[in-house]
Amino acid sequence: MAAVGSAGTPELRRALRAIRRAGRGPQVAAFFDYDGTVIGGYSASAFYEHRIRHREIGPIELARTLLARRRGIHSDQEFGAFLELSLAAWAGREEQELEALGEALFKHAIASRLHLEVWRLAQEHQGMGHTLVLASSATRFQVEPMARELGADHVLCTPVEVLDGVATGRAGGEPLWGQAKARAVRELAAERGLDLERAFAYSNGTEDIEFLAAVGKPTAVQPEGPLNAEAKRRGWPVLECASRGGRPGLRDLARTGAFYGAFAGAALTGAGAGLLNRSRSTMVEITGGVGADVGLSLAGIRVEVVRGSENLWSARPCVFVFNHQSKLDPIVLMKLLRGGFTGVAKAEAKKVPGFGQLFQLAGVAFVERSDSRQARRALEPAVAKLRDEGISLVIAPEGTRSATPRLGPFKKGPFHIAIQAQVPVVPIVLRNVGEVMWRGAQVLSPGTVEVAVLPAVDTSGWGAETIDDHVAEVRGMFSSTLSAWPGGDGSRPPGKRAAPRRPVASSKAASAPTAKPRAKGKQRSPRAGSARSSPSQAGGRRQAAQRAGGGS
Repeated sequence: MAAVGSAGTPELRRALRAIRRAGRGPQVAAFFDYDGTVIGGYSASAFYEHRIRHREIGPIELARTLLARRRGIHSDQEFGAFLELSLAAWAGREEQELEALGEALFKHAIASRLHLEVWRLAQEHQGMGHTLVLASSATRFQVEPMARELGADHVLCTPVEVLDGVATGRAGGEPLWGQAKARAVRELAAERGLDLERAFAYSNGTEDIEFLAAVGKPTAVQPEGPLNAEAKRRGWPVLECASRGGRPGLRDLARTGAFYGAFAGAALTGAGAGLLNRSRSTMVEITGGVGADVGLSLAGIRVEVVRGSENLWSARPCVFVFNHQSKLDPIVLMKLLRGGFTGVAKAEAKKVPGFGQLFQLAGVAFVERSDSRQARRALEPAVAKLRDEGISLVIAPEGTRSATPRLGPFKKGPFHIAIQAQVPVVPIVLRNVGEVMWRGAQVLSPGTVEVAVLPAVDTSGWGAETIDDHVAEVRGMFSSTLSAWPGGDGSRPPGKRAAPRRPVASSKAASAPTAKPRAKGKQRSPRAGSARSSPSQAGGRRQAAQRAGGGS
């Protein structure tokens, strides 16, 4: 995996400039294909791998699927036949079960293949107030999690039939593949007053040539051979994306081994120094500081503080809060803070070989996220150290790592701690950590992690009755910093919106994953799917969509 970097490639910079020149307003639309465009590869692969692992796929279906992938799909009829095969596997499955499966596979597998270049395009469109549309032949169980993360306003996808909350194994309407996808774009534009001459479209698939031609500003993203040739013939821009996910290369494996080796060596050195000085803190600081310095260097990872390095020291003791993207975050923080701090981690981190023991020596509080009473008890020693010994506390207010670069909601716990200990809050804003080590990855990739350390936030006037406002204020600092990165290229990285907009999937029809062998197929959710909704409106959304008679 290669990191995009703050500036990006020349092609990406040109694409971002084109978005800015388009002007502001929702009448300008951006249509994004999903499989192969927003993500590398096909979302259906994760569903099929899940079925294979759980022995839910028989030899005949597997053989037919592999044969279809080998032949490719070249017509509406071929896609329809393949869709029928795919959806039949979900007959009798409950809609809620499929929704949960889609969310889990997105979080643990599909999100790792996100094309960060395309993510930045989507964020730029959002920053300009454009209407964001995710258009895919895949089902809503594949598409909706990413649509939510992108903040898409509308979703066009394959409708799947659901009766009484159970999937029938049949499509609920016309598959959104080839010409049907372009037709759906034109219909949505007519319904919503979108100006197609000013609109953008992004896709990698040859079957999407008509989809791209439907707008005034098409871009071929990581295009297949025939689409690449057509893009050159028509003068369409081409955007290449760095590969992500998949099997790591030998160099990345070697760098990762060197990283862990450096920590092991630092631990031995720290243990010796700690024994000589009879100081546990000496051992922890040498292991963490030297291990982070040498390990990150050997892994090819640079950590660059682009703003506010003085704020790492000027307000201690304090509560340092950071946005959580990766398992690498604690290592980056060790490098930045050096010593004089402890942290909070989920209970499972205690069992991580090497690092679990280091965290225990450092006095990290291990909390059970599902047990609020245990969490409060576990935090008491850390709060006491903060208040009585001047040991700062490091904690991620999101509470968990994000599946995408999107900034998640903040919990109130870190801010209550700051109030109780009567210390300030210092925001540490991390950028690109997820590019060098995605949330579920075990292997590191080279790249640059950028850091902005914001000035300390005084908490002396805070109280429990105003805590929500203060949490929102600090989260807004993270969001605005990520949106206008210091020294950046003017693009809007993740975090532009306080909360992602939830798109409406179009029907109560549940969908099984559609695989897209070679040529990618897309299918349309009906018009009900183009309405906006929030998570709390999901039930009403599904009912309205069902009344509209389509799938999502």
